[in-house]
Amino acid sequence: MSAESQPQLQPLQIVECESSGTVLRGEMAVPAAPGKHPAVLVMHNAYGLGEHMRTVARKLAQLGYVALATDMYGGGVFHTDLMQTGASIGPLMKAPELLRARTVGWYETLAALPNVDRNRIAAIGYCFGGQCVLELARSGADIKAAVSYHGLLTTSMPAQPGAIKGEVAIYTGAKDPFAPPEHVNGLRAELSAAGAKYQITEFGEAAHAFTDPDAAVGAAARPGIAYHALSDAISWAGTVALLEATLNA
Repeated sequence: MSAESQPQLQPLQIVECESSGTVLRGEMAVPAAPGKHPAVLVMHNAYGLGEHMRTVARKLAQLGYVALATDMYGGGVFHTDLMQTGASIGPLMKAPELLRARTVGWYETLAALPNVDRNRIAAIGYCFGGQCVLELARSGADIKAAVSYHGLLTTSMPAQPGAIKGEVAIYTGAKDPFAPPEHVNGLRAELSAAGAKYQITEFGEAAHAFTDPDAAVGAAARPGIAYHALSDAISWAGTVALLEATLNA
């Protein structure tokens, strides 16, 4: 295929959200059709808002959703080396109230956009972003679905009974060192006690970051981190089905 015939990537729109004096800089993909649309928050991994999240946002826009790839760090920061992420993720991990407030801030920002149907919003997240979407669901925000891919599952502020409004889908790998069986079982107990509607899918051959083709490339290579194409495909198909059922019913 020549350069002239290659499809052009949809330019993403910058959307800002202020949280505790920090300006967060997300990027949004929108469907071609005008009017209000259902919408999905796309929450990034420990590295920050990178190409993987942009690709996911564009795929969702092609399916008819406004897709907002969020920035949890501020200024659209993206790290290329996992060893450098501590300065960005550390303060959020040490301040769970701030972490949850930022997820809620992004939800409210998305809900207020003129091309978004605020009654039809979901959130999906990867690794650290999986933790973020679970915190958003725990907050009581009116999201119709929350999807966590190879996410961090523990919390210091468990969901209260009735707090989780929508469907929760967890996709995790049995070989993921960041989501050991006790964390999976703890989340299951938490969701059950909260009366949430949930499903947990565990892929026996998948490790951490199984949706990211670049998860273990070059400097990113770490034990317990690997792409797994089949788990990626199955979890995405399940997500598409869940979004269709909850946002387009």
